[in-house]
Amino acid sequence: MTPEFLDGNRVTLLRSGAEYFPAIEAAIGAAKHTIYLETYIYMDDATGLRISAALCEAARRGVQVHVLVDGFGAKDMPDALKQRLRDAGVQLLVYRPHISPLTLARQRLRRMHRKVAVVDGRVAFIGGINIIDDMHTPGHTPPRYDFAVRVEGPLLLPVQRLVEHLWRLITWSRFKRGRRFEPRLPIDETPIGSQRAALVVRDNFRHRSDIEDAYLEAIKSAREEIILANAYFFPGKRFRRVLIGAARRGVRVILLLQGRVEYVLLHYASRALYGTLLDSGVQIHEYHKSFLHAKVAVIDGAWATVGSSNIDPFSLLLAREANIVVQDRKLALELRESLQEAIRDGAHVIERMSWRRKPLGRRIMIWVAYALTRVMMGMAGYGGQH
Repeated sequence: MTPEFLDGNRVTLLRSGAEYFPAIEAAIGAAKHTIYLETYIYMDDATGLRISAALCEAARRGVQVHVLVDGFGAKDMPDALKQRLRDAGVQLLVYRPHISPLTLARQRLRRMHRKVAVVDGRVAFIGGINIIDDMHTPGHTPPRYDFAVRVEGPLLLPVQRLVEHLWRLITWSRFKRGRRFEPRLPIDETPIGSQRAALVVRDNFRHRSDIEDAYLEAIKSAREEIILANAYFFPGKRFRRVLIGAARRGVRVILLLQGRVEYVLLHYASRALYGTLLDSGVQIHEYHKSFLHAKVAVIDGAWATVGSSNIDPFSLLLAREANIVVQDRKLALELRESLQEAIRDGAHVIERMSWRRKPLGRRIMIWVAYALTRVMMGMAGYGGQH
């Protein structure tokens, strides 16, 4: 489905938790009517407790506070913290709370991976930042490298409707008939800026490939440069073909990828793709300064996306995700400069010839990981997509 772009927005780029958490905390502190917060991970560290305190205070002064966390991503969220939120009046729901670790069934992998907040229908936040202290990165230079955006203007309407819909869906499925819903809050759609932007989501109903399609359409139209930063990069054939096609027609294609090992199998499996990409002229840089958690891209210095979706089967084929796409040169160039700085100061370039000379043992490890990942994808029911 083609993204529906709306004019008149003000979209502000937020870099990592140092800019994101004070902004969302201030919005929560000023809330008068409703708060919706969706997050994959919710920790009880310093950041989690700080945001929890703000949510509890809002609930105590009469704000309708809705918090939705994922049953797998937030599995370590303590029951005591959940109860503290509920005791203050926060409405807390868990998305798919029952998980069997012994199955690879598709249902187990359908997670709520979005990071979205909407306050009073007047401001929204969307990005890749969970409720977790991104300054706590043992062995690395903090913070985690990540982004979000603050949104004001007409784009608030689809964002508000997005969070309301999922909340009502889960509430209905959990409590069935007889559950009363709060009336929908009027949304402030007043033009407040000059930016043209769209909300792009992935779900298992009407929007199964919208985020991937938005990427592919932008990559196909690229003329000069593509910079893509992604924490978990394991694209399918269609995505790889379009990216390689851009490089072969002379577009400068730059990938900034995770250099730290977080998930061993995916880390090595994704590197099986490096040879083909490098041979096609794609530049690959691995970020080692800290954990890279970003899911962003800039194309031709005029198109940018920030959101929760990785370029891997989990995000593109199974999880609920949300990205903002902005057609605005100022924001795109601001994001591009940040990515260029990260490449200069925190990344190692992968040279084509040195990659080809990797020791045999390392190459075997990579291809075994790739084969195992493909088998697991097939068992989960989506191997045919790659």
